[in-house]
Amino acid sequence: MQPPTRTRAVTVAAAAAVVLSSLTASGASAAEAEAAIAVDLDAATDISDDLYGLFYEDINHAADGGLYAELVQNRSFEYLPADLAGYHALTAWTATGVTAATADPLNDRNTTYATAAAGATLVNSGYNSGMAFTAGDDYDLSFWARGATEIRAVLTDAAGTPVADAVTVPIDSRGEWTKYEAELEAEADTTTGRLALATAEAVDLDMVSLFPDDTFKGRENGLRKDLAKLIDDLDPSFLRFPGGCIVNTGSYDPGSRERAYNWKDTVGPVEERLTNHNFWGYNQSYGLGYFEYFQFAEDIGAEPLPVVPVGVTGCGDSPEITDPEQLDAWVQDTLDLIEFANGPVTSEWGSLRAEMGHPRPFGLEMIGLGNEEYKEQYYANYPAFHDAIREAHPEIEIIANSGVDDSGDVFDRNWEFARAQGADLVDEHYYNSPEWFLANNDRYDSYDRSGPHVFVGEYASRSNTWWSALSEASYLTGLERNGDVVDMASYAPLLSNIDYVDWAPDMIWFDNHQTVKSASYEVQHLFANHAGDQVLASALDAAPLEPEDIAGGVGLATWNTAASYDDVKVTAADGTVLLQDDFASGSDGWTVTGPGGAPTGAWEVADGAYHQTAIVEDARSTAGSVDWSNYTYEVKATKTAGSEGFLVMFGVEGTDDYYWWNLGGWNNTTSAVEKSSAGGKSTLVNHDTVIETGRTYDLRLEVAGRTVTGYVDGEQVFSIEDDGGIEPLYQVVTRDEDTGEITLKVVNAQDRAVTTDVVLEGRALKDRGEVTTIACDPGCDNILGQEQVVYPVTEKVRGLGNDFTYEFEPYSVTFITLRPQGRG
Repeated sequence: MQPPTRTRAVTVAAAAAVVLSSLTASGASAAEAEAAIAVDLDAATDISDDLYGLFYEDINHAADGGLYAELVQNRSFEYLPADLAGYHALTAWTATGVTAATADPLNDRNTTYATAAAGATLVNSGYNSGMAFTAGDDYDLSFWARGATEIRAVLTDAAGTPVADAVTVPIDSRGEWTKYEAELEAEADTTTGRLALATAEAVDLDMVSLFPDDTFKGRENGLRKDLAKLIDDLDPSFLRFPGGCIVNTGSYDPGSRERAYNWKDTVGPVEERLTNHNFWGYNQSYGLGYFEYFQFAEDIGAEPLPVVPVGVTGCGDSPEITDPEQLDAWVQDTLDLIEFANGPVTSEWGSLRAEMGHPRPFGLEMIGLGNEEYKEQYYANYPAFHDAIREAHPEIEIIANSGVDDSGDVFDRNWEFARAQGADLVDEHYYNSPEWFLANNDRYDSYDRSGPHVFVGEYASRSNTWWSALSEASYLTGLERNGDVVDMASYAPLLSNIDYVDWAPDMIWFDNHQTVKSASYEVQHLFANHAGDQVLASALDAAPLEPEDIAGGVGLATWNTAASYDDVKVTAADGTVLLQDDFASGSDGWTVTGPGGAPTGAWEVADGAYHQTAIVEDARSTAGSVDWSNYTYEVKATKTAGSEGFLVMFGVEGTDDYYWWNLGGWNNTTSAVEKSSAGGKSTLVNHDTVIETGRTYDLRLEVAGRTVTGYVDGEQVFSIEDDGGIEPLYQVVTRDEDTGEITLKVVNAQDRAVTTDVVLEGRALKDRGEVTTIACDPGCDNILGQEQVVYPVTEKVRGLGNDFTYEFEPYSVTFITLRPQGRG
């Protein structure tokens, strides 16, 4: 949907005055204004030119069945054997008279092929409900064959009705594998298409491929045009690849069918690339490999940013490299990658790049070492990679990582380690609630400017609703304000096939023929296309909003642990007992629940206590009222088995909205208070309590306003204030040095409009400007196949200049672009 454009005038703030020396609004602002924004056009700080980029991972079938334009699934007959459910050599094929064979294969990296008897048929339906064909479009068929016969190929719909004229390809290669090509033109539209092959005589087949002729930038072995165009429209400064958990999961044994990602498996002729069963549970063809990543980055004007494993798997996998020779081999692979990207055509890997069609170097300038790694072996292995790159390629920037969360012991240790190693940047990852993003706008205000800079490599709020996107927009104003220390940021993940969802939310959703831009996409697009080169000094003057007290019921829960609870007591601030239960009479008043409201765990009253005996994740039982606030919550807790400790819930408003005190979490390594909002959890505070099996603990929580204090056996172990409030407005002002344009970016997360005086002191600005607004109710969501409801509206506006009053809509992101007088 194209943003509509209209013209209107805004109210000029007559006699509005702002004391810019202190950047505070004076009392002379228009009487109706509730807030004032003061901007000093002469006080500027340079910000990163690379702030907004992309994180790409082959998750949610983002490559095969997604961005990679190949329409045939399992084209090489190399899907994993039946020891993994649903996968075998003929997965995705409907075949008659066909068997899988391995004798004398196409090559030693593509060892399985199809042997088709005379009169055999093979039909491939691709991904989703089938292949999408468009009338008038051409489709490029290719395959490798060995035999003497002819093969008839045709495009059909799901019922087998042809949607293109059949082509017959003569085969005459009795003893040698030979590649054959043909072109088919679709004569009708279908989204349930098939590729059907029929043989006249016996023949061996491999690498059966069908591509739309019209790929992005016309590339061979290219990318799906509509998806690539949406990505290109984001105007990314960098492209991080190949992941994510894809980077460092799987075995480091090169013979494993579920290997850790090695870039060398993904380059060279596509028929010689290894396939792999990845962390997300499906097979990768590696047709979209490192050459294609580099080429795509170049095509969209982005800097390439590969991330390589450092011999420590993450994301729950356990293999590690401890053998020095194996470690040296992976270090050399990393150096070879830099040579592949930048080496001359006379070098070993530079010559391969040239053979693949790109003799000119790709100009790699940065590399990431490890993804969310924090095990002890990470600290042992990382220096070998870092030192080797520094010695051989001092011009390459090195990015370390901070682990899997936004704070805590691992986060702090990884940052200190990165500083000690001399990393250029540290890659931070966090997926948090909208409230966390709203409350942490100032996260980077106090970061050390002299140490490594920040790469926010993965972040997102926990849904694709407008409320989540709005919170992300509020956070981006803070990133821009700190664009001198936050060098790069990328929302994650980028893509999801609607029929293969491993992770949500995602920025772009698609099936085999259509796409939809999420609300988060619209926010990212707006900020990335108005990034600016400088942030200008600005200040907001508005009365703070008073957050409501933490309110909600209570609960008892476990995670991979069996435990018993007794002597529960909840007492209001005035001494009223809200709940008291020794379970002598059962568990009436308690509701067994879990994620999504489904009952989880095995809860029973026995021996005068409330027991949860199943070793399962997220078993909960709750009680009380959503209007409870300002109370003391006491309980006796005993761990009886399992790997963690206790989850003591408070502020419970629903199955997705609650707090819990996580004692002995993360395999009984630490404790924390966590907050869940709309299903997205964030950590408020950590402490070092671990839980012993068989020991009874007296636990007490005091909830006062928005302050929570925890006691274990009478000793205070934490006290935290969850200010959790929404700011009256979030704002930042940037300037584009080339055009001189000033962009005022304002986020209003309130349920009402905020009338605001704006004064910009310094160079005179034109009266006319442009205003782009995205506004919707918090629950708005762009759904695949439905009309888009979250989108930008752009207006040509009169009555702006250096002094004006503007009403920022409820739940809105507004960009006001102003131009200096004397510029076009």
